[in-house]
Amino acid sequence: MTMNQQMSPIKVSLSQSPQALGAYFAAYETRLLSHRISAGFPSPAADYAEDGLDLNHYLVQNKPATFMFTVKGDSMLGAGICDGDKVVVDKALKPKHKDIVVAVVDSEYTIKRLYQLRGRIELQAENPNYQAITFNEGSELQIWGVVVGVVRKYSNASTRYNKEAKS
Repeated sequence: MTMNQQMSPIKVSLSQSPQALGAYFAAYETRLLSHRISAGFPSPAADYAEDGLDLNHYLVQNKPATFMFTVKGDSMLGAGICDGDKVVVDKALKPKHKDIVVAVVDSEYTIKRLYQLRGRIELQAENPNYQAITFNEGSELQIWGVVVGVVRKYSNASTRYNKEAKS
């Protein structure tokens, strides 16, 4: 895809070069429960246990073309992608209108939603504090890959973890 940037410089929203996924998800399965979780009254879920969930199998379709980035910044909050999250990116997928993509703009990686309307291409943030990056004919835009998943680790600030740390 070739297009040139026309807007002002953007803030970098990915903190590193791509990393292969193998280091993140070893051959480990997490037990998957088919019961939907209520945010209200708790329900015993032991009767709903299914087979394990292998995160590689769940998130990775094209292993040699799948990488992970660490997100830096808040430009994609509206899409549920936060600072510090890991995004799983597939280079083999063809980017489509409204896909969340990793793009290279001015030699910097960024994560944005791709819009292709009436011959116009934009990379849009999911945060109103950021302007869209617009591309016109003859401009250059490199779509690095399509985001296929997000992994988030919550802090270990719960009292359970604090008690274990003090022991």
